[in-house]
Amino acid sequence: MSSSDNYSFSFSGEVTIPQAPPEFKSGFIGIIGRPNVGKSTLMNQLVGQKIAITSPIAQTTRNRLRGILTTDKAQLIFVDTPGIHQPHHQLGEVLVKNAKIAIESVDVVLFVVDGTAACGGGDRFITELLSRSQTAVILGINKIDEQPADAEKLDDSYIQLAKEHQWETIKFSAKTALGLVEAQELLIEHLEPGPFYYPPDLVTDQPEQFIMGELIREQILLLTREEVPHSVAIAIDLVEETPSITRVLATIHVERDSQKGILIGKGGTMLKAIGSKAREQIQKLIAGKVYLELFVKVQPKWRHSRVRLAELGYRVEE
Repeated sequence: MSSSDNYSFSFSGEVTIPQAPPEFKSGFIGIIGRPNVGKSTLMNQLVGQKIAITSPIAQTTRNRLRGILTTDKAQLIFVDTPGIHQPHHQLGEVLVKNAKIAIESVDVVLFVVDGTAACGGGDRFITELLSRSQTAVILGINKIDEQPADAEKLDDSYIQLAKEHQWETIKFSAKTALGLVEAQELLIEHLEPGPFYYPPDLVTDQPEQFIMGELIREQILLLTREEVPHSVAIAIDLVEETPSITRVLATIHVERDSQKGILIGKGGTMLKAIGSKAREQIQKLIAGKVYLELFVKVQPKWRHSRVRLAELGYRVEE
């Protein structure tokens, strides 16, 4: 559970999945919570590599992203979901539906809450959803490294909530990894004996091009902040590999001409900065040199169109 500068998780060709030893456990764990409680940071920390993008802006996660942690005792497949919130457009509805589907399709739910603030309406809304499910729930109080000195009242607001539903509670910091060994052990306790679902050295089942697009989107969120919030989607148009360099062409889709102007910037400075930062991250991803070329295209109201959403890879999951 430590950060890594190299992301190596794509594989090709013949792959052998070993037979699990006796008493080996495995299962799927849904990471559920409000936007911006640290779900993606938590999954990156648990699997030991960056596979999910993070930013200080809510609703960073859009797809159900699987992270895989294999130990000598178990294989834990983490499903990072979009923050559950009241949707305001078609994209929001798709994201929330996918998060709700995840609750029913996993073996254990890790309900992550923000330990720097008391339990609120958003947490109670998610509690109501979880209470209707038969899936086992563990409530995880995150951000304990940022808690004030009088954090007891904050913790109690969540502990009482958990007691009402007979959920176990664990405290941790996704940022510093404090308490994550204990959290990992508790999750393993809730899993049943099972096989290896994936090769032991794999940390995600997402294709490399998807991660490339997410790394570009992360830099847009970090560099433009509130100016271009969530009306941006990335399409990887071409990945061309040679022995010396990988050439990547990508299109950034936005909804308005003004957003296109912000992304390009004066004299192309913003687009150049986004491309430079994203290229650095993609080079870590593929462990090689990258040429990255970005284009910006206006797609009016793409978040409100089922057809446009499907074209850009956003569908309600089965």
